[in-house]
Order: sequence, then structure tokens, then C-alpha cells
Amino acid sequence: MFSTIEEALIDLKAGKPVIVVDSEDRENEGDLVAVTEFAAPDVLNLMISEARGLVCAPLSRELAERFNLTPMTARNDDPHGTAFTISIDHVSSTTGISVQERFDTVRALLGEDSRCFNSPGHIFPLIAKDGGVLERQGHTEACVDLAGLCGAKKTGIICEIIKTDGTMARRDDLVQFKEKHDLKMITIEALVHYRKQQEALVKREAVVDMPTDFGHFTVYGYSEIYSDKDHVVYMKPYEGVPDIRLHSECLTGDVFHSRRCDCGTQLENGLRHIDAHGGLLIYLRQEGRGIGLINKLKAYEKIEKGLDTVEANAALGFDADLRDYGVAAAILRDLGIPSVNLITNNPRKIDGLRDYGIDVRVRIPHQFSSNPDNSHYLATKKEKLGHLLEENLI
Repeated sequence: MFSTIEEALIDLKAGKPVIVVDSEDRENEGDLVAVTEFAAPDVLNLMISEARGLVCAPLSRELAERFNLTPMTARNDDPHGTAFTISIDHVSSTTGISVQERFDTVRALLGEDSRCFNSPGHIFPLIAKDGGVLERQGHTEACVDLAGLCGAKKTGIICEIIKTDGTMARRDDLVQFKEKHDLKMITIEALVHYRKQQEALVKREAVVDMPTDFGHFTVYGYSEIYSDKDHVVYMKPYEGVPDIRLHSECLTGDVFHSRRCDCGTQLENGLRHIDAHGGLLIYLRQEGRGIGLINKLKAYEKIEKGLDTVEANAALGFDADLRDYGVAAAILRDLGIPSVNLITNNPRKIDGLRDYGIDVRVRIPHQFSSNPDNSHYLATKKEKLGHLLEENLI
């Protein structure tokens, strides 16, 4: 059904549009997307006549500022935060609505003349977030990211795909549209993954000596480039392929020693293992399997009413595990570590690192005896999340 990002980039550079699909939990729609620098008027005609949605021109913040494209409204109430600017026509336009005149307008966004537009008009520029799909997973950001990945100026053309009956095209409809027009189709999720594979997602901010109750470590501090999250690495000298532990933040378990989970025990014993054998522990700010502290506490409320940890997440509208290991892989790349022995009971961590190009050589089990308060939680992790746990320790 879906093409690779590389295949989509080839078509975009050849002047063909591609279909970009967002999450079913978001707008759940597909947009026809083209890179302005490579597109021709027939692409815009296809959008108008076959896709039928609103023709917009996503662009970077830098380009929007160059052309003095100010926000359409002082207060943006759009549920997805789509950053519309004032609408525009090229100064040479007559009515501004024809395919050629709309194409002339979007092409002018490739130029340098900030005085070449009249407003209002028939093209609707959209300002992308600076971090692209790594900051906001919208069609606006996807279009600008794709333009950048093509080596073009960061502006493009998008149009929602609408069926002949006036309703939005969904997945099955988009497949038919793709086949009818011989187009590639990609997801924003795949574009996020592609960028995480290709780019430096973190910046090394500090390296310090850190004596602890569990050993003496060198600590590396990292900040994420496209978010406000910080992560730390506790490292001891090692030989060959290092043992590593990926530990997701758990304030209640790590700091306050909650007995609801095994996180604190895993953290302490992970540090002891690294102290004894060398290697590193990467402490990731992914509280509550990615749902955050307050939502984790809300999940505990659901658990107190009889749900298990997976059901509680679902009741709050979350997947069972929202964690992503692209940042961990980026940290390992920064440290020059291509291969690891992973200390984990969770196969998803193995797959997560491998998906981002890290060679996981060996899995090192990391299980400890349960207590009466977390035995059901651990049993659920084994039964529903596939954790590799020994029954006699649950």
C-alpha cells in the first residue's frame, strides 16, 4: 500500500505529486503534495480537478518572514493549530483563480521579491513548525520536510483529497486514488521515522564525573534538538561491545520507590550491572511508557477500579506503549557505538533500536522478584506486552 520515503522523493524530484497520509487518530486524511520547485501547472490542475480540496502553499518560517506573510487571524482556534497566513495572489493575476495564475502565485514563493503579492488572494500559505514533522505531525510540516529532503527551497503545494460525494477520502479511497493516478503514497509516521534515522536528534551539552551509591560514573547530558526534553547517560569504561540499559523515566518508582512497578529496582540494578561490567545506562524522559506523569497517575486510578495497565492506557485514549527509541539510537551514534548488548526483558526495545540502525548483539535478562503490589502488573507485561519474564519470579 505504502511506498518508501526514498521512492516518494524520486517522484517529487521528477515533478510528480505524492499522497501523504496522517494518523487515523489525527485528521485521518490524505493530501496530494508536490514540491513547488519541481512541479508544473498540470500538478496543480490535478489537485483542483481530482483532489478537490483547498489548495495551500506550505512554507518555512524563514520564507514566510521574507514575504511578510502574517497570520490570517490574531487568535488561532484551529484544533490542529494549522498556521494559515493571509491569502495571496501574484501581482500579475487578473482573477487569480485559474490554474496558471494560482501556479504563478506559488512559483513566486521561490523568488526574492517580497512585493510581488496582493492580499487577499486564492492561495493559502501555511507556516511549518521549525522542527518539521519532529515537532508537529501535520501535512504542512510533511510538505516542507519533503521539499528540504529533495534539496529544494522549503515550500510546496498541498490539497486535501475529497471524494465525488463531498466526503473526505479515507485509507481505502486513497488507495484507489493512488492506483488511478499512478502515484506513490506515504505516511507522516514513516517520514518521522526516516528523519530520525537520518538526522542528529540530540546535542551533547555536558560531561561530568558522578559518584553515586551504585558506583562511579561519567555522566553525559543531552538535549533534544526538536523538543525541550533532556536525557542523561551513565557510563563506565568497557571493552568491545558494551552492555547498555535503556531506562525510561519513572518518577514514582525511581525516586519515591513505588511498589506498583519494578522501575526503581530495574534502575538500581541496571546501574550496579554497569558499574560491575562496564557499559552505559541511558535514562530517557519517557515517563509512563510515554504518556507522562499526570496521565500515568490517571491510569493508576483506572487500575484501582479493576483495569490492568494496558486497559487503563486504552481507557485514556493511549496505545499500550508510546515510547520511541530514535533518541536513544541518536545518543549511541553520537557516542560512536554501533553495536550493543541490551539489558532488557522487552523485545520492543530490541526492535526499536534495530529499526534505527543499531546492531543488538545479545539480550541480557533483567528480571527481579515481584512483590504483592506489582505481580499483576508484571503478569500483564508478560501476557499483553510480550515481555520475556520467568513465571517463577512474577
